[in-house]
Amino acid sequence: MAAPSSAGLPCSEPGAAPYGNFPNYSRFHPPEGRVSLLPGGLLRRLFPAAARPLLGIDVGCNSGELSVALYRHLLGLQDKSSPDQPAAGKDLHLLCCDIDAALIERAQQSSPFPAFISFANLDIMDSTSREPFLSSYLGRFGRSTFDIGFCMSVTMWIHLNHGDSGLREFLAFLSSLCKYLLIEPQPWKCYRAAARRLRKLGRNDFDHFRSLAINGDMAERITQILTKDCAMELVCCFGSTSWDRSLLLFKSNGSNQEGREPSES
Repeated sequence: MAAPSSAGLPCSEPGAAPYGNFPNYSRFHPPEGRVSLLPGGLLRRLFPAAARPLLGIDVGCNSGELSVALYRHLLGLQDKSSPDQPAAGKDLHLLCCDIDAALIERAQQSSPFPAFISFANLDIMDSTSREPFLSSYLGRFGRSTFDIGFCMSVTMWIHLNHGDSGLREFLAFLSSLCKYLLIEPQPWKCYRAAARRLRKLGRNDFDHFRSLAINGDMAERITQILTKDCAMELVCCFGSTSWDRSLLLFKSNGSNQEGREPSES
């Protein structure tokens, strides 16, 4: 998935995509490989008594295929031939952002739920642009935080382009923004593969790759940062995709949520 970064977005070679902005990402990692790991009725279990609509944010949404699949799955909208189901749709409004304007334009053009899923071109690492934009969006609902956030295969791109401090800042920001956070960290082997792709294309290496002190078991390292530094707790691991990435659900210790954990009946 495309990760926000303050730099430009040269991506004439699909294999380069130094910010994760692959033009045909869903062909290689289909959305079904993730959503099939999530239990049905997850939102009802997490938010049994919360006021509707629930608010979600998908950071690094690429061209939106996974965002739409998550929306369908979470609301039980499995009939793709009937996109207009307002009764269920009103339960969740989803804001999806990505730094790549071309990918966002594709997502907007193909969205089956334009009234409930918003796609926005946004650099999530640029506080001067993200703060007013997110505040404006949340203010439309009289809210200051999102109920749930999605960060699907984005952490590596933040890490490679912004270093250890950037990754920590990113995770701290997400933890302050969302009551629940579903995150899919890329394993360390993906970092090495991304660096090799750039070198094969004759590009400069990622600025921070060789100096990253946060390395190794990235799911464990990110879990440590979120639980020790960001006042979140690990609720559940939903398993791993066929391409060896874990889906981890975290909950903010500072939230007022009364929802039960997904493993409870």
